[in-house]
Amino acid sequence: MRFEHLVEINDLNNPLAFNLSRTQLWAGLMARVEDSRPFLPGMDECLILEREAALVRRLLRFGGVEIRDTVTFVEEEWVCFTTEPSAQHAGGTLTIRIETPRLDLPEQLFLRFTYATSLAESGDPEDRAYAKYIEAAYHASDMDTVQEIRRLAESERAH
Repeated sequence: MRFEHLVEINDLNNPLAFNLSRTQLWAGLMARVEDSRPFLPGMDECLILEREAALVRRLLRFGGVEIRDTVTFVEEEWVCFTTEPSAQHAGGTLTIRIETPRLDLPEQLFLRFTYATSLAESGDPEDRAYAKYIEAAYHASDMDTVQEIRRLAESERAH
């Protein structure tokens, strides 16, 4: 199954809104790499196992479930979380890309979330309903990610 959606970061029509810069947005994404617990409720532990220039290998614990993933990235462009398949998790990827549709409006920022999972796409109505449920859960989680990034940036601004 492949699922993708865009989240607008700054409301340029609201002069009172706190707009995030690309740098602040990237710092928030890297905070998710370093410790995903504030971004993913239910996660008990996020351990960094290995670190290279643009790669981080992690062990994530959700209760008794352990998930290993590899995070790759290009600074201020994109981050990709690749989850290893196991008996407890089917595996898959999540790529989050920072997009600026107009070069003359660098503050007009979007995050494109792209999921690729091993969940098979089928014409079965029950399978389609389950896929829609999964998409809704991913979308809600992504909105929570943006809220946490915004909270972190506002907290940094206050200091």
